[in-house]
Amino acid sequence: MARQEFTLRTRRRTEVVEITDKVRAAVSDAKLAAGLVHIFVPHTTAAVTLNERIDPQVVTDLVGHLERLVPWAGPWAHQGNAAAHVKASLLGHSLVLSVEDGELELGSWQGIFFCEFHGPRARTVRLTLQPG
Repeated sequence: MARQEFTLRTRRRTEVVEITDKVRAAVSDAKLAAGLVHIFVPHTTAAVTLNERIDPQVVTDLVGHLERLVPWAGPWAHQGNAAAHVKASLLGHSLVLSVEDGELELGSWQGIFFCEFHGPRARTVRLTLQPG
């Protein structure tokens, strides 16, 4: 088993950053031929998700819909950043993906996205690469 992590610096309160290439590089660096990669975001106001990477309007729609569903200025019991906590919980803090023949098993359109909901900040993404 190998562990790696990388840091991102976000620039806006809400920002979605594609990290597919960073995860692919980690798989390559670990020389993982087959197995699993666990992607974990150790932050309560950030998330990670799998979605379409070809059309940038998908990310625009995701961010817009989350803002309508969970508005920043809501009637929150937790003051300050409650909306960010709820959005992160809706998307989730981890993914587990298969690796086969040294490559992430992703659909043709799929990419891995880090989702910031309380930026700008420096954020960490942790990877656990497990041979299988």
